[in-house]
Amino acid sequence: MASMTSSMTGTAGTLAPQGAWAGGSAWRRTALELAAAISIVSREMPFLEHLEELRRRIIWSVASIAVAFAVCWTFAQQLVDLASVPIRSNPAVQLSILRPQDIFSLYFKVTLVAALFLAAPMVLTQAWLFIAPGLHRHERRWAIPFVASASLLFAAGGAFGYFIAFPAALQFLLDWIVAARLVPMIDVNEYFSLFFTIILALGVIFQIPAVIFVLSRIGLVTAGLLARKFKYALLGSVVIAAVITPTQDFANLLIIAGPIVALYGVGIAVAWVFGRRRQAADES
Repeated sequence: MASMTSSMTGTAGTLAPQGAWAGGSAWRRTALELAAAISIVSREMPFLEHLEELRRRIIWSVASIAVAFAVCWTFAQQLVDLASVPIRSNPAVQLSILRPQDIFSLYFKVTLVAALFLAAPMVLTQAWLFIAPGLHRHERRWAIPFVASASLLFAAGGAFGYFIAFPAALQFLLDWIVAARLVPMIDVNEYFSLFFTIILALGVIFQIPAVIFVLSRIGLVTAGLLARKFKYALLGSVVIAAVITPTQDFANLLIIAGPIVALYGVGIAVAWVFGRRRQAADES
């Protein structure tokens, strides 16, 4: 009897805590789920904040382009004349337009491209403000040098395309047309589409050193890594040149691929200098 009583007492003692645990397990599970939800939200909030920051920077960039567009629109005719200089220098060529309404799209495209170059410093400033939180405090002083150098590189890429790359490619094509005993009556929209493609593409390509500077400061790339990937960069430069260049001759391909390789080499030097400085600053 004593053993039975103790057994029943033990069983009751065991059942009582289990019942209490069972009753509290729902609260415990709810608390754990709430804590997990809070943890997930706390991890997602920075991402949401980044999206909000990106949205803000995009809005400012679009607004700056819109203001630049309004300014450039007053000089639309002069911009059209300036962009058509490479082809009008050849007296055998005549630009033609197929539909009356195409004149509006032509002026719009010319003004938009000019606005992109004019608003480039503001757009690059917004890009810097977006990545600045990921930099050290002492690294944020590079804002003005970055924006100034990137803006100059963008303009240099456009100038290189306007004075060298595009006229060379255009002359090759026109000589080919004349050699085929055809009359070169070039559609104005096709001409300006080719012109804008080369100009803008080279403006973006010339950003390679500036982009590598940012990536090296963040720590995503190093000079050694870029040097080891040089052969891939060489192959990529040829592919990019083949896509941008409207011709298939080696001379025009080299005109585009050469600067890309050179800019990549400058980027390696930039990563070596500024990457080493960041590492030394981190170690100190």
